[in-house]
Amino acid sequence: MKSFYNYAFFDEGSKREIRRAALKAVALPGYQVPFASREMPIARGWGTGGLQLTLSLIGRSDVLKVIDQGSDDSVNAVSIRAFIRGTTGVEVTEDASAATIIQSRHRIPETPLREGQIIVLQVPLPEPLRLFEPSEYKTKRLHAEKDYSGAYLVLFEEIQRYGRVSTGADHPVEVHGRYVMAPSPIPRFDNPKLDKNPALVLLGAGREKKIYAVPPYTEVRSLDFEDRPFRVEDFGDAVCGLCGASAVYLDELVDGETGARTWRCNDTSHCASRRAARSEGRASHAG
Repeated sequence: MKSFYNYAFFDEGSKREIRRAALKAVALPGYQVPFASREMPIARGWGTGGLQLTLSLIGRSDVLKVIDQGSDDSVNAVSIRAFIRGTTGVEVTEDASAATIIQSRHRIPETPLREGQIIVLQVPLPEPLRLFEPSEYKTKRLHAEKDYSGAYLVLFEEIQRYGRVSTGADHPVEVHGRYVMAPSPIPRFDNPKLDKNPALVLLGAGREKKIYAVPPYTEVRSLDFEDRPFRVEDFGDAVCGLCGASAVYLDELVDGETGARTWRCNDTSHCASRRAARSEGRASHAG
């Protein structure tokens, strides 16, 4: 069947321009590289930055996985996956270990990533200094001078107000001992996964027209203080009610009628693979 679009939607010139920006981002870990963000058939703010990166990098032999806040079946994930598959015909999967490109909104998969994989994170607000400095010119200057006192001041004010750092997501990180960057609204639980990750991490903000990256095996440190070290979310003794996982990011569910509380893996495909493995193990044992 003849396609009405060029392969992966974009013309080849657009792909090259985005790839050049991505290469510069890889060469300068954590640095926000401006690029000419294209018009997309989805609204800005719904993943256009990540989608543009994926469409510019994907090849016919790639295997794609798309997740939205841990789910493969959300409206955002299903729509983006269908669009990419419709314009490329690539194989899609829910298995993070089988994918060569993973596009994600607000999560890094629980399954450890490997060399040769690319994870593309969708970013709504790429500038970690925007909370206290509205001027783009001034934030660029602060990055150039490596003046991140304002970012630490924001964390200090949270400690003064709440007794602890209260960032639920998008906790700023220092990359390769140089640039402070926004890791996208991933939970604090996922920040340590960025440190020395064997996969290439690319971050795209379509509305803000920025691309930045964490190359494989790059040191990433979450901002903190000596007397207030960085900590991830603590779920105590809670385990997933479906697969029994404990060392993962969990969602708390409350029954509207009984008020009973249960926990579920936020990463739905990881939970499903654990349950499948347990079922196979029981079947093998029974046999």
